Amino acid sequence: MTLRVLVADDNPVVRAGLRALLDAATPDIRVVAEARDGRTAMDETRRTRPDVVLLDVRMPVVDGLTALPHLVRVAPVLMLTHSVETEIVQEALRLGAGGYLVHGEFTAEELVTAVRDVRAGRARFTPTAANALVGVVRGATAHGGVRPIVSTHRRFPTPSSQLQPNVARFGLSVREGEVMDLIASGLNNRQIADTCFISEKTVKNHINRIFAKLHATSRSEAIAAWLGTRAAS
Repeated sequence: MTLRVLVADDNPVVRAGLRALLDAATPDIRVVAEARDGRTAMDETRRTRPDVVLLDVRMPVVDGLTALPHLVRVAPVLMLTHSVETEIVQEALRLGAGGYLVHGEFTAEELVTAVRDVRAGRARFTPTAANALVGVVRGATAHGGVRPIVSTHRRFPTPSSQLQPNVARFGLSVREGEVMDLIASGLNNRQIADTCFISEKTVKNHINRIFAKLHATSRSEAIAAWLGTRAAS
């Protein structure tokens, strides 16, 4: 029986590489769909009903951790990502991931084995992810008992009071409003990218559109318009 896989990653090179690797590895594993963001991953998973979903963490539109609890209702999910933060590993498992592989820590053969194992309900981890779990267990032992994995995933700071009215006022998308709010909070592009789980290039694209809509040429002008402190022209 063919094992059907969906690959979700915002990098087209990574998607193509995984498709080529899995399609060539064995005749009974086939990539049936790809997705560049979490929203597409949810749509394609519902449409194609794969046996396993390979899921990145940081993707545009909807990130992997947000999509994860929706995906696991349809198919087992194996995280396949560059994200090595202990909190992210723990959160992915709390949300239902069946395994966690970090790029650069597995061979093609190990990936194929992991796909098969997750489909069968057996968890698979590469060393970094395994160490994150060991840290949890050791911490629990040191405190005299088992502690549950606590959710620490937080995509955006609490929105400011002007977020919703300003989104409508300036004609921004919801994501553009979130990015602008983070700009007004003093975050730089790298910090915004990390907070929103998107690339710095995507942040820059959002900022260019925001500046055009706010008729601003700099961060300070955009913030002044957003906060309502810009002098009338």
